[in-house]
Amino acid sequence: MEYKSLRVMISGGGTGGHIFPAVSIADKLKQLNPETEILFVGAEGKMEMEKVPAAGYRIVGLPIVGLQRQLNFKNIINDLMVPFKLLASIVKARKTIKEFKPQIVVGVGGYASAPLLWVASGMGIPCLIQEQNGFAGLTNEKLGSRVSKICVAYEGMERFFPADKIVMTGNPIRSIIVPCTQEMKEAGVREYGLDPSKKHIFIVGGSLGSSRFNQSMRKWIEDGCPGGEGVDVLWQCGKYYKAGVDQFMAAQDPEKVRNIHHSDFIAKMDLAYAAADVVISRSGASSVSELCTAHKATVFIPSPNVAEDHQTHNAMALVRKDAAVLVKDSDAMEKMMSTALELLKDPERIASIEENAGKMALPDAAQKIAEEVYGLV
Repeated sequence: MEYKSLRVMISGGGTGGHIFPAVSIADKLKQLNPETEILFVGAEGKMEMEKVPAAGYRIVGLPIVGLQRQLNFKNIINDLMVPFKLLASIVKARKTIKEFKPQIVVGVGGYASAPLLWVASGMGIPCLIQEQNGFAGLTNEKLGSRVSKICVAYEGMERFFPADKIVMTGNPIRSIIVPCTQEMKEAGVREYGLDPSKKHIFIVGGSLGSSRFNQSMRKWIEDGCPGGEGVDVLWQCGKYYKAGVDQFMAAQDPEKVRNIHHSDFIAKMDLAYAAADVVISRSGASSVSELCTAHKATVFIPSPNVAEDHQTHNAMALVRKDAAVLVKDSDAMEKMMSTALELLKDPERIASIEENAGKMALPDAAQKIAEEVYGLV
């Protein structure tokens, strides 16, 4: 296929789970033809307005806001403003499309993409959406009948979208994530100061950390770290929780917690995955895709604070194929560490889960999506 230069608009955001796949798609399109022009469209005040420029791309913000389900005065005022901000976003989206003149528009989910793709599809511009999760988000589901192609990462998405538009591509992930090797494991152990003679657990609650994971770790430590003999723990607690965790750890007997290495942020995720014998993680779409690509045995604890409980659907797609273990968020305080430690004792089960997770990896997702973009143009 000849990769001519294109004019592409990409929209979506609100969370890293939407932004990072969008940037991966943009990076791949620029790799295929550096002359391709890309304009992002996001929601004013959301994290994409910071993360996308940091990745080297221009972004336009729409005044769109999402409906808030929790009942309080602030949210009621927000929800009353939704129709007016939606109308303003549609007007701005139409103006932006006329100025940029895209050949194709790509949506990655999140309410920010709704006005842009609604307007673009109505103007006859080819549109493609990428659904990261095993349970379709509301915005993508509503747009499904209007767009030309729908790139998915899970089987059975005919429940949400027209079957003839669906293409199985997987989720675009960071290029540094690859199947872990022994060489990478040794580098990861060195990087994070772990003991090579011990087993290793890596706890990661997303880029911002997880309150539930931190509470569960604190309880396990307070209980005397039962079952933790011969185990090193690499614990990403998140920047919002770092001060509290620092204070808690400083109050512990240093001898008792010397095998626990906590940090607010893990920069070299490829090495952290590689160092781990078992990973404990939330089951956002990007995390699941990365852990499959890295061939890791993972205990997933789905976040209950997400729309349509999609993290449980993501995790169960792996659990059904013995490619992961699941612990409910409500059981995490009691079962998070004990489940991971029990798995550590069974190298054969770990090897089986790693093999099955690897079979579910779709590592060339960005390339496949880029080819669908070119196919539509």
